[in-house]
Amino acid sequence: MKRVNLIFIMITVLLISTNITKAQESNLKISGKLLTDQRFLLESPNDWAWNENRLTLNFDKKITDNSKFYSEIWLRNIGLPNISSSADLYNKNIVDPYNLEVREAYVQLFGFLTEDLDVKIGRQRITWGTADKLNPTDNLNPYDLEDILDFGRHRGSDAISFDYYFNSEFSLQGAYIPFFQPANMPVGIFANALTPAMELPQGMTLMEFTDQINMPAYNLGESSTAGLKFKGFAAGFDFSLSYVWGRDGMPISIYNTFTPVDAIGGISINSDLSFYRTHIFGADMAGSIGGVGVWAEAAAFLPESEVIMTNDLSAMYALPSGSVTQDSVMLEKEVYLKFILGADYNFANGTYLNVQYLHGFINERGRDNLNDYFFVQLERKFFDDKLKLAPLAGGFIVSDWSDVGNNYALVYVPEVSYMATDNAEIILSAAIFDGKGDNIFSGLKDYNMMMFKLKYSF
Repeated sequence: MKRVNLIFIMITVLLISTNITKAQESNLKISGKLLTDQRFLLESPNDWAWNENRLTLNFDKKITDNSKFYSEIWLRNIGLPNISSSADLYNKNIVDPYNLEVREAYVQLFGFLTEDLDVKIGRQRITWGTADKLNPTDNLNPYDLEDILDFGRHRGSDAISFDYYFNSEFSLQGAYIPFFQPANMPVGIFANALTPAMELPQGMTLMEFTDQINMPAYNLGESSTAGLKFKGFAAGFDFSLSYVWGRDGMPISIYNTFTPVDAIGGISINSDLSFYRTHIFGADMAGSIGGVGVWAEAAAFLPESEVIMTNDLSAMYALPSGSVTQDSVMLEKEVYLKFILGADYNFANGTYLNVQYLHGFINERGRDNLNDYFFVQLERKFFDDKLKLAPLAGGFIVSDWSDVGNNYALVYVPEVSYMATDNAEIILSAAIFDGKGDNIFSGLKDYNMMMFKLKYSF
């Protein structure tokens, strides 16, 4: 399979390089970006934390006046060699890891059946929400959580979507996604960032953990996702109302089997995970008040049924009378609300300020499990916008207001960037974490890092 992937990549690159002239002559627009992203930990011995070299290729072709083709492809070298034996030296994918990802590839038909209807068919990113990167209503495409610091990234989905325009101010968007796709989890040092801590009864020590995921059946009823969104403009504000019938993209434990492995409390746990069905009702708005950009976005989540987790302790007690199980409610069948409020302003001296308040991060579920996040970005440009400094950037998170001192997280990400040319940007930044309690960012406090990026657009 890896050899087939390599051959496919070679053919793709060859076709691109040999047909570039013909493509330009036929009005095929080819653009892209080269990104190198390198990070190392600040604590000695300064382990390398991230290595990514990404080539993004965008193809945009207007075939006729009524249709166009668009695609986005990532060709990447990502990760560090994970070599454990001499046999690995014979596997180039281990020595020099790479991957090819089709982010989007679709055909768009304008004026389909009626001049007011546009249709897209193929892999596409269906972006919903007005907030900056963190969008509670953006639930059609699966989250791409590979890099936990890259907020708001999603993968494309194989879908059919449409936009029907009532007039210049009001429209209706719909989407149908036949195949369920779960979120992909963080990698590298972030691998356990979204994994909740497991609480065990006193006297038990976890020695081994295994799991299996129960994916929904690939049929119309089980794996489908669908959504509708009404969009409009009134009184100087863009607004929308939306609904999604889908599944939560991150699995939840529904059945755990406890097995003793020794006589002093050591146990192994095998966990069954699944993706529950949910209804999501959304609303958002964006506009400006007195030169200040403002936005608000909210999503009400209603699980289709109560989510129960069962702990099977039969092997622990070995009772002949039957199984010993304990049930607990992981998620009530009740509405819980995630929302975000934000504003930004450009000052006359080139300073830009962006503030946002978020209630409920992407991995949080249920009324009593939503934390509060405060984000700020203050930056100033110099020398005809070539140099940009962001001395204040990051967030403050509170997971329990009754005891903030033991339930908080602090994220500080100062940054300096320089436009070396019109299309080449060099970025140097740091990521500093601190905190206490049950929060994904407080769990990263041992991973303070420096980051270097180069972005070259063409």
